[in-house]
Amino acid sequence: MKHVLIVDDEPTICWAFRKLLSAEGCDVSVASSAEEGWELARRRRPDVILLDVRLPGMDGLTALPRFRETAGDVPIVVMTAFGSLETAVRAISSGVVEYLPKPFDLDQAAALVHRLLMSAQEEATEGESVPDALGVTDRDLLVGSSPATQQVFKQIALAAASDVPVLITGESGVGKELVARAIHRHSRRRAAPLLPVSLPAMSLSVVESELFGHVRGAFTGAEGDRAGVLELASGGTVLLDEIGDVPPELQVKLLRAIERKEVQRVGDARLRTVDFRVIAATHRDLPGLIESGRFREDLFYRLSVFQIRIPPLRERRDDIPQLARHFLLQCQERDRGKTFTPAALEELLARPWRGNVRELRNAVEHAAIVARGREIGPEAFPPALGAPESPRSIEEELRSVTRRWAQSELSAGDRSAPLPMHERLLQVIEPELLRETLSAHGGNRAATAERLGMHRATLRQKLRRYGLETSPDDASP
Repeated sequence: MKHVLIVDDEPTICWAFRKLLSAEGCDVSVASSAEEGWELARRRRPDVILLDVRLPGMDGLTALPRFRETAGDVPIVVMTAFGSLETAVRAISSGVVEYLPKPFDLDQAAALVHRLLMSAQEEATEGESVPDALGVTDRDLLVGSSPATQQVFKQIALAAASDVPVLITGESGVGKELVARAIHRHSRRRAAPLLPVSLPAMSLSVVESELFGHVRGAFTGAEGDRAGVLELASGGTVLLDEIGDVPPELQVKLLRAIERKEVQRVGDARLRTVDFRVIAATHRDLPGLIESGRFREDLFYRLSVFQIRIPPLRERRDDIPQLARHFLLQCQERDRGKTFTPAALEELLARPWRGNVRELRNAVEHAAIVARGREIGPEAFPPALGAPESPRSIEEELRSVTRRWAQSELSAGDRSAPLPMHERLLQVIEPELLRETLSAHGGNRAATAERLGMHRATLRQKLRRYGLETSPDDASP
């Protein structure tokens, strides 16, 4: 019988794991502290260990070496609801086989344990050692505790432990360069430079010279030999920002340089051996560019050995208060002691953030300057990027349109219309109200009726009247 050791001080998680894994024939031991876990592991060697990070007494990551001494090279899965990038890096670099940010799907976690038990005799693969203390300033740290951000932290840690090309995708302003710098900072190449090159801002001739370098006389103005970014990054990492904008005629040469680790300066016949790691970033849809013939498929596969998608801020709203406080703290040298009011945080949570984290940072810095007291209210923030009209302004426009419609109807003086004015107005307005509210609630009529403040039978009647009933009544809750 396989032995699974769970070290977690949350009774509900331990109970759920015990129930699931025991049903699969496992012998499950539970400990609420690292010290208790060591003793259980000493008495009977586990086949898999599930280890929480935040424990009473010694934390899980600090306890990892002791578990290795006690239980040997068994698969260890780290769990945490309070992870940071450094937590993920320490866990991955310590040889854990999986890093589970809480909350996680219990069935998926149990399936992971099952897979590990099935291959328990195989040695757990360890990444190269990455030290935790790297002297990084708070300004450079990635911030967030949402499950989506925790997943990014895990991917950064995995990428840092290898040397393969990485493709980072995401909308403008999500922090693609921060992720690239974090990968480099935690990699074995951290002692060498990370050299970013912004590709969209340069012409073809400039891009080629910037990447590969040139020799004297290669073109007008080339007064001496000059090494390119790929050559200067030898031993370190090169970040190709907005790789989707690389001209097609340059993609072949770039692919050759990445695959062969050789560069040829413009105007030179000599090939130079280099050793750089490439990280590429883009906000573009590269598969779409491939289909349209604007991006080489082979270059895409070469760059995307490991992919990291950074979700937009709207997909990780739980991070917004933490990010906002982090950015405000960075302003404390000139605005010491300022805090956000609850209304200000509500405003931040409600915004669309089309500019993502960059827009949020700018909004916080603006508010820190504008707010005169110690508390920052919602009025201190600048208008949202591409923000829709406020509900108040839309209501005023609706009143104005209604007045103009009524004036038009009254001036026409047509009393022979088939319906009275009030019913004609409802026929114009009410279907749109019903359609939008129903759509916003995913077709759920009960929720739609509750939001509109009407009985469900009344809603059903109105949907039929306006021809909006497209499915049987029992098709939605």
